[in-house]
Amino acid sequence: MTQEDLFKKIVSHCKEYGFIFQSSELYDGLSAVYDYGQNGVELKNNIKEYWWKAMVQLNEEVVGLDSAIFMHPTIWKASGHVDAFNDPLIDNKDSKKRYRADVLIEDHIEKFNDKINKEVEKARKRFGEAFNEEQFRSTNQRVLDYQAKMDAVKARFVKALEDNDLDGIRQIIIDEGIVCPISGTKNWTEVRQFNLMFDTKLGSVAEGANTIYLRPETAQGIFVNYLNVQKTGRMKIPFGIAQIGKAFRNEIVARQFIFRMREFEQMEMQYFVKPGTELEWFEKWREKRLKWHKALGLGDNKYRWHKHDKLAHYANAAYDIEFDFPFGFKEIEGIHSRTNFDLSQHQQFSGKKIQYFDNEANEAYTPYVVETSIGLDRMFLSIISSAYCEEQIGDETRVVLRIPAPLAPVKVAVLPLVKKDGLPELAEKIMNRLKLNLNCQYEEKDSIGKRYRRQDAIGTPFCITVDHQSAEDGTVTLRHRDTMEQERVSIDDIERIVTEKCDIKNLLRQLM
Repeated sequence: MTQEDLFKKIVSHCKEYGFIFQSSELYDGLSAVYDYGQNGVELKNNIKEYWWKAMVQLNEEVVGLDSAIFMHPTIWKASGHVDAFNDPLIDNKDSKKRYRADVLIEDHIEKFNDKINKEVEKARKRFGEAFNEEQFRSTNQRVLDYQAKMDAVKARFVKALEDNDLDGIRQIIIDEGIVCPISGTKNWTEVRQFNLMFDTKLGSVAEGANTIYLRPETAQGIFVNYLNVQKTGRMKIPFGIAQIGKAFRNEIVARQFIFRMREFEQMEMQYFVKPGTELEWFEKWREKRLKWHKALGLGDNKYRWHKHDKLAHYANAAYDIEFDFPFGFKEIEGIHSRTNFDLSQHQQFSGKKIQYFDNEANEAYTPYVVETSIGLDRMFLSIISSAYCEEQIGDETRVVLRIPAPLAPVKVAVLPLVKKDGLPELAEKIMNRLKLNLNCQYEEKDSIGKRYRRQDAIGTPFCITVDHQSAEDGTVTLRHRDTMEQERVSIDDIERIVTEKCDIKNLLRQLM
């Protein structure tokens, strides 16, 4: 099965089993906007809980915030979004399709990397245990040629971005023979800038209404509340402010399911530090954030670091954590050293002092900021993509979502073997005991095998089967999702066993 076919199956599975629906599907849908279904919202909430507890509960100096989506329009002037929040847009004249020019080039550069990795894997198979990957990468002529071509294109690309040279960006596309994925032609328009912010009107009368923006990021809500939080919380530098919230971007090309949407959710933390210490804290948060991802057990090889070649106007260091999605390695989280740009800009545009007075140093200064920003929807997709598995069991194919147990939408399913002989009543009693602490599901329709398969497909870690023996000796069958192993356990022990395996503290302990 190709990666493209796998991704199509994942998208289909998400709809069939109540994870994600196309928004406004009843009216033929709304492009690049999605709704989370009954299982999707549970998984999403569990991801939020894991992030929030790891960020706020485990770090005493980090506190939370929930700022409004509507903000004063001058905020976006101060942050640079009004003038500089643009993407380079290009159209193919034959397919009439629109693309981000920078993404076309980035995907082209990644193809060189793919070619290098293929050469490495061929050599690994040829030489076996004697293979020295580092030596091969540094001496093999074909690999060196690919690397040189990749470096040359990347250098041109970075320079064009830094110079805001739209003609230069287009020339790279022409020189490298990059074609439209739909038409296969190189018949491109000129490159032009496209501002990503949605605007709307605030006011009761259209003529007197003010133009405001739907926020394109959640960070500015933290920056303009920095002083409120610092003073009311009596916070001392260094400290952080964390927030989970919706953001909106009028993406040129919204694609790859929920990876790039026009309405999405971010989990961000801005960490305020003394100037001169920001790069030290930057490295500490890089280490912490990668550890958070790897604790889920999706596979350490699924992650890699990407250093920004072109820094944003506010940053002096930036890395992305990239995840290996079915469509390749793509950004899932950004860690940035934002300097004091944002706070300084808001101080200038508002005309109000928002400096921090350091009692120990007896000086006032504008703090520097280290940011960690993760896309909740992308995090959701990374978990679903890694969890999806097809297994051949005899003559049938079992589809199972191996979602980490603490994040699973449903933790345990309670299943009476038959709908008679008092088994449903006993199952209901067990259900009522468990549902106070665990998200449970009761199901009595169809054969027990079919019910197991349905629970496998939504990622339920445990199934409890109540049978005639249960009424006699107070035991039930506990089935494990990943291994399909079954064991007899006491009804009195079920809650302890399942809670221990599904407790989010199992993830949090790995971070301490």
